[in-house]
Amino acid sequence: MDLSPPHPAQAQVGVVVIGHDDAAHVLDAVRSALAQGAAVREVVAVDDRSTDDSADLLTRLAAAEPRLRVVRRETNSGGCGTPRNDGVAATTAPYVMFLDSDDVLPPGAVDALLRGALAHGAEVTSGLCVRRELPSGREVPWQPRLYAKETVVARPVRRPGLVRDTLCVNKLYRADFLRAHGIRFPDGHFPYEDFVFTARVYAAAPRVALIPDTVYVWHVRRDADRLSISLDRSGIDNWRARTEAHRQAVETFLSAGEKRLARASRTSFLDRGLRMYARELDQRGAAYRRAWWAHTRAYLSTFDTADLERAPAPGRVIARVILASPEPRDLPRIKEIAARPARLRPPYARAADGTPVWSDDLPEVTLDHLLVRPLHLLPIAVDAELRPRARASVLRLRLHELYGRVAQAGPEAVEAEFTDRASGRVGQRRTAAFAPEAGAPGDGSWVAEAPVDLSALGAGTWDLRLRLRFADGTSRDASAHAVAGPGLLRRTALPSVRRGVLLVQPYATHAGALALRIAPGVRGVTEVVRRRAARLLTHARR
Repeated sequence: MDLSPPHPAQAQVGVVVIGHDDAAHVLDAVRSALAQGAAVREVVAVDDRSTDDSADLLTRLAAAEPRLRVVRRETNSGGCGTPRNDGVAATTAPYVMFLDSDDVLPPGAVDALLRGALAHGAEVTSGLCVRRELPSGREVPWQPRLYAKETVVARPVRRPGLVRDTLCVNKLYRADFLRAHGIRFPDGHFPYEDFVFTARVYAAAPRVALIPDTVYVWHVRRDADRLSISLDRSGIDNWRARTEAHRQAVETFLSAGEKRLARASRTSFLDRGLRMYARELDQRGAAYRRAWWAHTRAYLSTFDTADLERAPAPGRVIARVILASPEPRDLPRIKEIAARPARLRPPYARAADGTPVWSDDLPEVTLDHLLVRPLHLLPIAVDAELRPRARASVLRLRLHELYGRVAQAGPEAVEAEFTDRASGRVGQRRTAAFAPEAGAPGDGSWVAEAPVDLSALGAGTWDLRLRLRFADGTSRDASAHAVAGPGLLRRTALPSVRRGVLLVQPYATHAGALALRIAPGVRGVTEVVRRRAARLLTHARR
């Protein structure tokens, strides 16, 4: 394969940039597309009737950049699909890709995608997207397993896992392929429109090239005044929109006779969408929880038994609990099993014949898979208590038995890491041996304790990550459940030789895991209090 950049004569790509009231970011997006070089024939910026300066800024830039064309809609469409459709209709390039106004294309993205398309004769070429948290800059790859190496897929049905990547923006499409099959985005206000568009693309059986290059940077701004659709999940309408988009995607596959892709899409829904929303349920109000439960139960009832059986165990178990109960229940435990990695916390019930079950009240939700799954895939539960102290803070961990599997493996030790959430840097690592807990209730448990130097961690948010090691030679990565109780999960001011004072706040994440915020000095203490007040005000408004 020729790895050199496409020749300038191959200016074959049109980049469609869409935006509405995003004057602060839209020029950065457009410039990142123009900066891709000679492979870009044109950038079509579709302004969806902005009320800020977006359109004027784009018009002024277009006056100095002949490759930029501005399309100004006369009415706001209410969504992302219509302006993208307008952009495809306006472009003249043989290939097209999409860019949102608050994101950017990294250098070399278009060259890499076009090179893959030309080399493999692909109607669709897809590359790696990274989610960049702002302002920290930390990057998390999206569906990295799909893009581990360069691959050509003759038809999507030969690799059903493609449906897990529902994004439309990390892909280069042959324009005549889209037009020949009448592939468009849903028009108007239609959240998660890319679910349906991507399903329409794959249902048309394109030749797909996967490349390992990073081709899209998805900016995540959690403190923005207007949250993106993927972040603004506090209202039930968001979940209803997501399930409707997914339903239409599945129907698209079934109508095209692609049953394997439809089943893969449902499996992905159970493993990702269902788990993500389920672990946030206990943060919502009672009315939301009842509406979410009823809606989800009705939607899951349309799934076949085989759809559930093929899904990874955590999503499958959550779905079965929801289907078995007409009312919301066991939300703290559901949150834990929905975590990544999953945690199944006690009690560990059994049916009359000894089969592991979810609970005595729901014996129909069986957990017999726990008896045969490899240890590194088991939802092992670890409780964590962090007691900040002036001299030596102590981290105490309790490892629970799980239907005899933990004792069988023989717990030996745990390696605990505090990792900076912004940078991914390991700030401190401690190893401690497990010992059986005396007088432990139920089937037993093991405990380990390790000293922690909180002053050495420094300011920031720190996640606790664990690696459990067993006598049989196996190991298991895990997170730890944050134990609440007297003296736990509360702010503590500690003296510090280097910083005078540290404000330490152990807390439970959305998934129930133990994490830690540290603010040094009086200024840091004030900032933590300010952020806490802002979060409380935001929740109150919702």
